[in-house]
Amino acid sequence: MTFSSAFAQKKFKTPPYLKVGDSIAIIAPAGILKNKEETIQKAKELAESWGLKVVLGKNLFNQNNHFSGTDDERTQDFQEALDNKNIKAIWAARGGYGSVRILDKLDFTKFKNSPKWVIGYSDITAFHTHIHTLKVETIHGMMGTNLGEKPEDIIETISSFKKALFGEEIAYSIPSSIYNRVGISGKSGQVVEGQIIGGNISILASMLGSKSQINTDEKILFIEEIGEYKYAVDRMLQSLKRARYFTKVKAVVVGDMSRIKANSTEWGSSIEQLILDVLPKDIPVLFNFPAGHEPDNRALIFGSKVLLTIGTGIEQSTLKFLK
Repeated sequence: MTFSSAFAQKKFKTPPYLKVGDSIAIIAPAGILKNKEETIQKAKELAESWGLKVVLGKNLFNQNNHFSGTDDERTQDFQEALDNKNIKAIWAARGGYGSVRILDKLDFTKFKNSPKWVIGYSDITAFHTHIHTLKVETIHGMMGTNLGEKPEDIIETISSFKKALFGEEIAYSIPSSIYNRVGISGKSGQVVEGQIIGGNISILASMLGSKSQINTDEKILFIEEIGEYKYAVDRMLQSLKRARYFTKVKAVVVGDMSRIKANSTEWGSSIEQLILDVLPKDIPVLFNFPAGHEPDNRALIFGSKVLLTIGTGIEQSTLKFLK
């Protein structure tokens, strides 16, 4: 085993799971929260119903064109949440765009000594990837604005988020896609064990060549995307491939590929086949995992070890988090 491979498999730190009476901060590190006060109030009330104390970022509802306040204002809220020893989790109100603009302004010194949960998805992938280079687990899960969805559509979203936050057992069983690939074994029900990391494809690609680029060696990589053309998805995946993301990866879990745009020149294959064509043929691939930009957005603990079973027929595929 090479040094880089051994380093890649190093166990991540698990921040303390939350308990009744703990404090969680809601901040907006990226896109603007326009007319979202009522939705964020629902998020606050949800956390309080679990016995948590909620701290709202001072600049949460600020507006600066596209962003929830200036870069400095958004940095201030994030930094204060990172440094406040009484805050045990940092919950993003929404994604959008803007996380990368404050990433290098943040000081993670106190965070490294006393890790806490950072929660969100989409643009929040920028924080996930950077924190993973520090070898600390994070939660890829719902954000405050998800409370704007129909309650009946986010039952599993909320339930899985609470389980991740409080350290309860998490195990998912989902229908097996006809596109699932079991790698060189050729046997349905292939089992893969490893740490799961990843996030939004666009953000993963944007981190390439920076100190926030993750190492996927011996990992299980989760990916999801929204609002892109197929050729753009292919281009980003090709970039990840050239950066050796798929050279030693154990498996790939594909979440929601939402609102894929129709190009004037037809791509010629499904988004699933596009992904399969990019990935080396010996890599197991699980499709249609319910996480990403749809209402049913199951929580994933990035950096944690999972047991992944990939089915190809009528049997269910499963993903179980290991303590």
